[in-house]
Amino acid sequence: MEWKKSLLALMLGSSLALAACGGGEEEDAAVEKTEEQTPSTDEGTGETTVSAGEEVYQQSCLSCHGENLEGGFGPELSAIGSKMSEEEILSVIENGQGQMPPNVVEGEDAEAVAAWLAEKK
Repeated sequence: MEWKKSLLALMLGSSLALAACGGGEEEDAAVEKTEEQTPSTDEGTGETTVSAGEEVYQQSCLSCHGENLEGGFGPELSAIGSKMSEEEILSVIENGQGQMPPNVVEGEDAEAVAAWLAEKK
């Protein structure tokens, strides 16, 4: 019974570590990176579509910064755009800061997240 608890703890810890680093999984090929960087409304349904930056945030950043940008292990980001420019946010994503490691997301994904977060004021 004791080994089952240890195995469960190991599996849970590994899952959390992978989730915090974006999971290491490839994005679904069906997801286009050319999506708009701001939420828009689908004229036919009235539903809000998710921007590329928000989608990357949900996949790679949510575990530390919270589902609603409220913070958790990482700082709150709900009004980060009023404190930092898009370029400054991108620099933190690329170079890391405090407990955040560098390059959790990279390239166009990092740029999309920085643009999306810069709108949060």
